[in-house]
Amino acid sequence: MTNLRKVNVDGKEIEVPGHYTLMQACEEAGAEIPRFCYHERLSVAGNCRMCLVEWVGAPKPMASCAMSINDLRPNRDGTPANIRTDSAVVKRAREGVMEFLLINHPLDCPICDQGGECDLQDQAVAYGRSRTRYDEGKRAVEEKNMGPLVKTNMTRCIQCTRCVRFISEVAGVEELGLVNRGESAEITTYLQANLTSELSGNVIDLCPVGALTSRPYAFNARPWELRKTESVDVMDAVGSNIRIDARGAEVMRILPRNNDDVNEEWISDKTRFVWDGLKRQRLDKPFVRENGKLREASWAEALELVAQKLKGDPQRIAAIAGDLCDMESMKALKDLMGSLGVSSLDCRQDGAAIGGQGDGQGREGYLFNSGIAGIDEADAILLIGTNPRMEAPIINARIRGAWLHDDAKIAVIGEATDLTYPYEHLGDDPAALVALAKKRGGFAKILRDAKRPMLIVGMGALARPDGAQVLREVGELAAKLNIVREDWNGFNVLHNAASRVGGLDIGFIPHNGGRDLAGIVDGAAKGEVDTVYLLGADEIDMKALGEAFVIYQGSHGDAGAHRADVVLPGAAYTEKNALYTNTEGRMQDGFRAVFPKGDAREDWAIIRALSDQIGRTLPYDNLEGLRGTLQRPDAVAFDPARLGKAGKVSDAPFVSPITDYYLTNPIARASAIMAECAMGAVGMREAAE
Repeated sequence: MTNLRKVNVDGKEIEVPGHYTLMQACEEAGAEIPRFCYHERLSVAGNCRMCLVEWVGAPKPMASCAMSINDLRPNRDGTPANIRTDSAVVKRAREGVMEFLLINHPLDCPICDQGGECDLQDQAVAYGRSRTRYDEGKRAVEEKNMGPLVKTNMTRCIQCTRCVRFISEVAGVEELGLVNRGESAEITTYLQANLTSELSGNVIDLCPVGALTSRPYAFNARPWELRKTESVDVMDAVGSNIRIDARGAEVMRILPRNNDDVNEEWISDKTRFVWDGLKRQRLDKPFVRENGKLREASWAEALELVAQKLKGDPQRIAAIAGDLCDMESMKALKDLMGSLGVSSLDCRQDGAAIGGQGDGQGREGYLFNSGIAGIDEADAILLIGTNPRMEAPIINARIRGAWLHDDAKIAVIGEATDLTYPYEHLGDDPAALVALAKKRGGFAKILRDAKRPMLIVGMGALARPDGAQVLREVGELAAKLNIVREDWNGFNVLHNAASRVGGLDIGFIPHNGGRDLAGIVDGAAKGEVDTVYLLGADEIDMKALGEAFVIYQGSHGDAGAHRADVVLPGAAYTEKNALYTNTEGRMQDGFRAVFPKGDAREDWAIIRALSDQIGRTLPYDNLEGLRGTLQRPDAVAFDPARLGKAGKVSDAPFVSPITDYYLTNPIARASAIMAECAMGAVGMREAAE
């Protein structure tokens, strides 16, 4: 049972757990406690002293973030200890602390990019003195180069060390530290090197002053000028909750929203800084290919040409959905193809052997069943064919947290790389799976004896020719080691694509003998498939499509648009109301922050208009009607040992499908910021070699 203790806060007696800090207890009582260094997801530093409160009877004010309720003793008469957050002593103490914090602060608020969102600014007004008594000259600190994402003005720094603690504790890279002492103390990167973490942009949100700001966003807008829209991210399959800030028709920045079950309050650098790719290389008009070159066309002409091509033999028509597609657009395209008798559909752009194998496993066969938040409970984790640091940095940070705070044991079958936490490397190919299943000791025993064992299999294991056979080996291993139990399902698939689970949920996969991705590409190369409809699909080998007529519907002029015979301009994820289902099966709403560019339209609306042109009108006229047709697969009994297909696996090692973290989709490849990051990452790898 929780150790409950009573405490009197500003005359209000409350009962809280003994491990609570004074700050938590005061906030439980409704008191507001200012702070700079304290952050609930970081270790306690206790160095800004802004959170001072008075313990009646103590000789001096106490730092409420660093003292627990268990440290308090009752009064002499046995009554609970008295804490004051609004007394004259506290007021003078906070004014004194603020006065010291502002001694060397440059006070350049009118030109500071943090203006309007600055904790120091707000708290100086609320808790500071009305004038200064400091007449000496202020110190200046040399600026630091932290790379293309984080802009520094270290003269403003108040040494709260939030950035240092985040980089070392959450991101897991020892690249920031506090050097020197006293007035010479300053935050710096070791060896004056760039930050290399895929989560480095979060230090911008953590910084309570203007010392660390966004370099790409610098001086572009003031916060009160921006229109704020809550949405979800599509750069990976995590479904991070984000806020899109826009001015006029332009997205100006992307920030995280708190969701403890998904991304907590962090987002990856690609999620945060990809916004400039939303205005470059955009498709804003329909195009048709004439004499080998694309020319502008009207919507009527483009749709008429597409309708003609889709009226052919349904066995010679196919559709592929890309990684950024929303559920509504895939459902509309599936319904249209179904009305035409087309059965060759695939949303697995990488050819992953997951879902649709006829194994009767339902959703649990392709979901992250433990849930992203379930990682916090795991005490043993096996990673198979995945590099979560590149594929899902937010999930990688969760795994690091499980190791750091709960001493979770971690092992890897796949590439040996820096994941920011220690692990046991069991091998890099399917043979290691077979060997692990036969063992009684070692990591097999750790998994078998664990209370919350977790197995995470990635696309590096499944998106290969023998992926279905590898999946069978993984499933049998999960069954043998008792990973799936009545009260716990530790079988997890980590997807890379935001659209993947949604596509599998609605059945955007081959049926009635239709071709899968490999079959579609092979059929197009051999002349057996005449027409291929690419819904935002840019990651396949376009040259392999041969002489097929290619229809491309998407938002950016990437590989698909270059190969296309007809281009239908669609909306990016920030330009439409849409549903996305993340890797754990959580369906989330994305909301429109700005309108589509030029003549571009929302994807489902384009397909609905096309159905009219073909004469197979879809039975919904609005988004609500379309969403009403969405259905998830029925729940079935899950047996991991029946996943995939039995057969021989190759001895080829597992390789992560992501070769460049910053350039994984059309929006990222259109981003100048991501290009600069990618060049920097290549330079650092070459220097290390």
